[in-house]
Amino acid sequence: MREKTASKLFHIQLKMLLALDFPHKALMIDVLAVLGGLTASLHLLKFTWKCCRGFRQYVWSSRCQANLRAFGQWAVVTGATSGIGKAYATELARRGLDVVLIGRSSKRLQKVAEEIENKYGRKTHTIKVDFTEGGSIYSKIAKELHDLQIGILVNNVGMICNDHFAYFLETPNPEQKITEIINCNILSVPQMTRLVLPPMVLRGRGLIINISSEMGLRPHPLVALYSATKTFSIHFSQCLHAEYKSEGITVQCVTPFMVSTNMTNNMKVNLFVKSAPAFVYDALNTVGHSTFTSGCLSHALQSVAFSILVPDWLRMSTFFIRWLRKRPKIEAGRKEATQEEE
Repeated sequence: MREKTASKLFHIQLKMLLALDFPHKALMIDVLAVLGGLTASLHLLKFTWKCCRGFRQYVWSSRCQANLRAFGQWAVVTGATSGIGKAYATELARRGLDVVLIGRSSKRLQKVAEEIENKYGRKTHTIKVDFTEGGSIYSKIAKELHDLQIGILVNNVGMICNDHFAYFLETPNPEQKITEIINCNILSVPQMTRLVLPPMVLRGRGLIINISSEMGLRPHPLVALYSATKTFSIHFSQCLHAEYKSEGITVQCVTPFMVSTNMTNNMKVNLFVKSAPAFVYDALNTVGHSTFTSGCLSHALQSVAFSILVPDWLRMSTFFIRWLRKRPKIEAGRKEATQEEE
């Protein structure tokens, strides 16, 4: 509203100025015309630059894929038994890496490990831990990873608060749930990074991929805690990349829109909703082309459209919040699935 009011006042003042008769009026009009032309040209250049970056990131990248094997022999994937995590583990194995699978279900870890070994002939190593337990699990993970040359880390594990849009105080069993979500969505990212980053720096190469969310790009009422945890991943990734890019370390943040997984009730795949394998294939192609990505062209376009059609003032309005509250529940499935998928 303030921006609209300021714009109206500016136009009124401009009309009043042009209506006046004073010396050098023609010169002033010419100056304003030049400034307007320069401003339009600047916006056009910015738009063109963004289009070129988008083409490189989402189109050209499929023809110019990075050699992920060059980062190291092993890739570590958290939340690797289903959804995006499983897709990353599988695709990394297909591209020639051995994979460390981390999750909370021994049976599902073993199943994914066997699939990778049988289909791609790559080595696997499984680590059973529950990321909601907090800092106590990382000494075990450190021991399991000690002798492995870790080239890639995918921080994917995450969980949601509710199976529907809800106010913060409606979080079930909040004393426990809030701690679990912070342990899983936030604490896991720097702790896992702490374990694998030092050897990467010594070798002068490494790749860390942090899976955030579109909901981390801007505030989202009714999923406040989840949105806030994903914002952490974005800021942490950007800062970490700035700190260690000179050491040969790439830190990429991925902010997907809707992907068909258990967390999203296995939504039907369409033009807007990607399957996990298809999304991960596109997302891995962006490595070497972008350190901050929506993962695929479809999600990038949706992100732009969403920011225009649902601006901050609307998304934060009481009207919009009440409208969201009427939306149907998202069947979250088992707790196992909600923790291990993004």
